[in-house]
Amino acid sequence: MNGTLNKVILIGHLGDEVKMHYFEGGNCIGRFPLATNEVYINKTTGEKITSTEWHNIVVRNKAAEICEKYLSKGDKIYIEGRIKSRQWQAEDGATKYTTEIQVTEFTFLTTKKDTDLSKSSLPTGSAPEDF
Repeated sequence: MNGTLNKVILIGHLGDEVKMHYFEGGNCIGRFPLATNEVYINKTTGEKITSTEWHNIVVRNKAAEICEKYLSKGDKIYIEGRIKSRQWQAEDGATKYTTEIQVTEFTFLTTKKDTDLSKSSLPTGSAPEDF
């Protein structure tokens, strides 16, 4: 294979509400933490261990607005996207780093809002390629 691939697939639960940020020109982004869990048995003690990994999720424009409308803390979502690392200068002058998942596709698996919706009518979407 001559090319490269940057693709992430996650199924997890929202750790908080979707936080929206709006920009001049009408664009917006939504951010939320997503928890994925790994469960295994400690062979020495027989104890069931749950390990949680947190992911910083970023959705853009219409996809962000859909996520804000339908998702709440604890909801389960399927996400496809790509890893993006970035850095910035904090107010104290320190250089800060973060790694995010930029969403390209998503499907709501469970939502607390609009519980009258049947599962088949839960929104799915694609994030436009306007990164």
